[in-house]
Amino acid sequence: MSTTAAQLSGALLRRPRLDAGLIGALVLLVGIGLVVLYSASDGSWNAIVRQLIRVGVGVVALLVFSQLSPQFLRTWTPLAYAGSVFMLVLVALLGEGRGAQRWLDLGVIRFQPSELLKLTVPMMLAWYLHRQSIPPRFIDLLACLALIALPAWLIFKQPDLGTALLVAISGGGVLFLAGLQWRTIAALGLLAAAASPVLWYFLHDYQKSRVMMFLNPEADPLGRGWNIIQSKIAVGSGGLTGKGWQAGTQSHLDFLPESRTDFILAVLAEEFGLIGVLGLLALYLWIIARCLTLASLGKDTYGRLLAGSLTLVFFVYVMVNAGMISGLLPVVGVPLPLVSYGGTSVVSLLAGFGMILSVYSHRKFLKSPR
Repeated sequence: MSTTAAQLSGALLRRPRLDAGLIGALVLLVGIGLVVLYSASDGSWNAIVRQLIRVGVGVVALLVFSQLSPQFLRTWTPLAYAGSVFMLVLVALLGEGRGAQRWLDLGVIRFQPSELLKLTVPMMLAWYLHRQSIPPRFIDLLACLALIALPAWLIFKQPDLGTALLVAISGGGVLFLAGLQWRTIAALGLLAAAASPVLWYFLHDYQKSRVMMFLNPEADPLGRGWNIIQSKIAVGSGGLTGKGWQAGTQSHLDFLPESRTDFILAVLAEEFGLIGVLGLLALYLWIIARCLTLASLGKDTYGRLLAGSLTLVFFVYVMVNAGMISGLLPVVGVPLPLVSYGGTSVVSLLAGFGMILSVYSHRKFLKSPR
């Protein structure tokens, strides 16, 4: 334990080795998020200050994880996975939330443990696969699916379908990057499609309603279809250049629901138009491309799989949120990364970027080719 403590203190005291391109893009993204959030919250400085505090905590997490070597992360991965799953069990027993048990209140802090699984699930799968043959054998595939299924099911039962799907995708990203054969991916896809009627049976009524409203929101335009319809109106009314900052009518007249969180991209689309949306998506694309480049520089299987899968999770965040606000996907409560108002998601995302930077900054110091 003393050796581990010495390694940890030495790593944290070392001068950070960060990628300027990625850090600059993240700073710009957070800045854009604060500008849009100020408008979406009707000029509330309280929301901005609270978001800045959360970003500050996330930056600390990024710096800490970027200093820790992939070997150190790999050593502690099983404990991190077990601890995060245990917290999901505590949520089921002691959790709180509005209509769902998703939060743990420890007095000093209140957080959503399911967000941690977006980090620990890919960490655990990368840990398991780094000493196995690549692509994974059938027995290894079954073990990985079990490691994914346990936390995903616990999150689904909270209920939180969106986060459960993201956790499953984070694990699936590791399997994909590990070289899973396309025929196996196709078979798993067919199996998931065949199991969808069973999944439908376990969905809550409001989740079924979201799917039905996605297919036909006009069936209940003043009720359950309201969110999607108002979001599409906001996106369409922005036109090419938008109505101007703080001049959006859908959000400021309270037609647009959850304008600070799930539907903040609709606020940006209304106020800055198609040009603003394309600019933001271009920034996201740059971040994703840079992270994939950094992941490819990793010198062991664990680091490459971990950094690559965390990048894919970030990509899915963006695509699902953009699909939600445009009516291309059902509303599943996925925030726009580093732009939506939030706490645990912001910290977990920045911690994930810290792990990606760890793979990059320690690429010259790894001894094992695997």
